[in-house]
Formats: sequence, structure tokens, C-alpha cells
Amino acid sequence: MARVRLFAGAADILGTTELEVPAATAGELRAALVAGHGVSAQRVIDRCSLLVDGVRAAGDDHPVGADSLVDVLPPFAGG
Repeated sequence: MARVRLFAGAADILGTTELEVPAATAGELRAALVAGHGVSAQRVIDRCSLLVDGVRAAGDDHPVGADSLVDVLPPFAGG
């Protein structure tokens, strides 16, 4: 299972800062994160970027390994 670290709104909506998720792709991971948490969780997770082993997941088909570290990052403001 992938180790998932949650930050800011994602941590708030899911009620934890870290969990383990069985997923083979970024899309499966997003679906697993929102399962059972409703529309609010969907909105938050959809806006977050996923870093899989330090590499930004560009699409839902981005692979996630069983031993991957995934950071769920909120959008950042500024510039």
C-alpha cells in the first residue's frame, strides 16, 4: 500500500495527516481518498496535486507503487 501524507484542507477533510492506500494509479488513489467522504472531499482532493515519490502525477494514469510515498498538496498561492 502507498503511504499517503495529507496537508492543509486534505488533512482537515479526511481527519488525518497520514494513511495507507491501496492504489495502482493516481486516479485510483484519488478515488480511494474520497470514498465515503462525500462531495466536499471530492472538491478538495480534485484541487490538490499529487507527488508520487517526489514526481508530480500529471494524470490519473500515473503509476503508484505499493511502496510509494504520495504527498497530497493543496494549490499554492503567490508568485
